[in-house]
Amino acid sequence: MGENISEKEYRALAELRHRIRRFLQEGDDAARQVGLEPQQYLLLLATRGLPEGQEATIRTLAERLSLRHHSTVELVDRMETRGYVRRARGREDRRQVLVLLQPRGEKLLEQVVGQRIIELRSNGRTLVHAISALLESRVTKSTKAEAKRKVRVEAKGSRKPARRGKLAR
Repeated sequence: MGENISEKEYRALAELRHRIRRFLQEGDDAARQVGLEPQQYLLLLATRGLPEGQEATIRTLAERLSLRHHSTVELVDRMETRGYVRRARGREDRRQVLVLLQPRGEKLLEQVVGQRIIELRSNGRTLVHAISALLESRVTKSTKAEAKRKVRVEAKGSRKPARRGKLAR
C-alpha cells in the first residue's frame, strides 16, 4: 500500500462497519417481526430484487446469498413448505429450476422492505456520512500524493534541458 493508515481512517472504517452491522441487525429484527427468519427474508429479497434479465435459479440465489448450493436448496425447501416460494422448471432449459415468489412470500417481503425503506430514508444519512468520511480521507491522501509526484516530475524536467537529436536541427 505504501501509505500509512491514519487514525481518522481507522475511526471512519470502524464507524462504517458499526453502521452497516446495525442496519443489517435492524433488518433481521424487522424480518422476525413478520415471522420470517433473516435468511428467509434475504432469500425473498434476492429472488424479487435480482438484476433485470437474471432468473432466480438455485445457483444464482446461492451466489447472491453467499451460500453453498445445498444450503440454498434446503432453504428453498423450507420456504416452499411454508408457501413463500415455489419451484418451476425453466422454459428454455427444463433442467433448470426456478424459484418463484408466492403471494404469501410477496406480502411478507413487502412488509419488511417497506419498513426498511422508511428507516433508510430517515437514518440513511449516517451510513452515507460514514462511507463519505472513509472515501474522502483516501481521496485526499491520493490527491496529495499525486500532487507531490507531479511536482517532482515537473522539477526533474525543469532541471534538464531537452535533448535534441541530429534530426531535430
